[in-house]
Amino acid sequence: MSFVAPHVAALPKSGIRKFFDIVAQRKDVVSLGVGEPDFDTPWHVSRAAVTCLEEGGTHYTSNLGTPALRAAIARYLKRRFRANYDPNGEILVTVGVSEAIDLALRAVLSPGDEVLHHEPCFVSYAPTIRLAHGVPVAVETSVKDAFRLTVDALEKKVTKRTKALLLNFPCNPTGATLSRADVAAIGAFAKKHDLLVLADEVYSELTYGVKSIPSFSSVPELKDRVVLLNGFSKSWAMTGYRLGYACGPRDVIDAMMKIHQYGIMSAPTLSQAAGVEAMDHGDADVVAMRDEYRRRRDYLVPALNAMGLKTLMPKGAFYLFPSIAETGMADDEFCLRLLNEHGVACVPGSAFGACGAGFVRMSYATSMAQLKTAVARIGEFLHS
Repeated sequence: MSFVAPHVAALPKSGIRKFFDIVAQRKDVVSLGVGEPDFDTPWHVSRAAVTCLEEGGTHYTSNLGTPALRAAIARYLKRRFRANYDPNGEILVTVGVSEAIDLALRAVLSPGDEVLHHEPCFVSYAPTIRLAHGVPVAVETSVKDAFRLTVDALEKKVTKRTKALLLNFPCNPTGATLSRADVAAIGAFAKKHDLLVLADEVYSELTYGVKSIPSFSSVPELKDRVVLLNGFSKSWAMTGYRLGYACGPRDVIDAMMKIHQYGIMSAPTLSQAAGVEAMDHGDADVVAMRDEYRRRRDYLVPALNAMGLKTLMPKGAFYLFPSIAETGMADDEFCLRLLNEHGVACVPGSAFGACGAGFVRMSYATSMAQLKTAVARIGEFLHS
């Protein structure tokens, strides 16, 4: 007899982590696979955590998060997105964006409720929906639409059981973004079908070529049906701090807080002190890192296209999603052979959903020197 719950036993293991178990056994590998900034956290941000420690900040905080961080989040969102959230009741500090997504789904789903989510998408979406006893419904995006999510595609999948829409733009793994018109159209779709929008915007600061960032939080008429999910890992290179937040309607945030209260208690105190510093004084750091990502992107995309790997120019995040169809190989075969024969690691596109088959994800969150080595090795592989 197995004591493991059937719905947990049925979950597949992460396609990313499974692949990188192989990478960990290799030496001299150039990794284009890890979705983590290669920059260290800016020192003034880490210094705030050190100061908090020196001053005895080693105790629990409010379940909602420290008042200082909630106020900083409210200031930041108003300044960057013209979004208005009350720090006292509409903002919850979480242990990374992953916890925020989990809390939101568990707070709103009843068994059998359906959640629309686009594919390709981050690998945790469908499993996290299932763990909340919901039913994930994939909405395919395609290269012909630059992997944008369209209302036409959504309308084909919505049913009377649909409760929410979970989306991530700028997108991991495709780098796709939404325009303001797209945000308005998807918002109108959500209102039409009375859906809650769970907007994972953790890559929002890593958007290229736009003066202002489209965000579901910036549309006042959607405020009662949008839960904004964001964090510090990507924008300020703070992955190890495990710090995120959710903003939304008071009843949803209160329900999320109850689950957080019983399961987690509060986000790390030192991390929250660092978060205040990042949001209040970290704009220049974001710009510097974003400019470097843009430089790497602008090198890597033409290089891959010149080799025959058709690659869209992404407008956000730090990923490329080139097609490997011209090689005649399946995406998993391509990645395994590239790793084993030439020491370059990337991730099969099918790890991000069935419609990702025939593509691979490459991250440019690594140094230019490493990218140039990777390009040389990929070229050798394609000509071998």
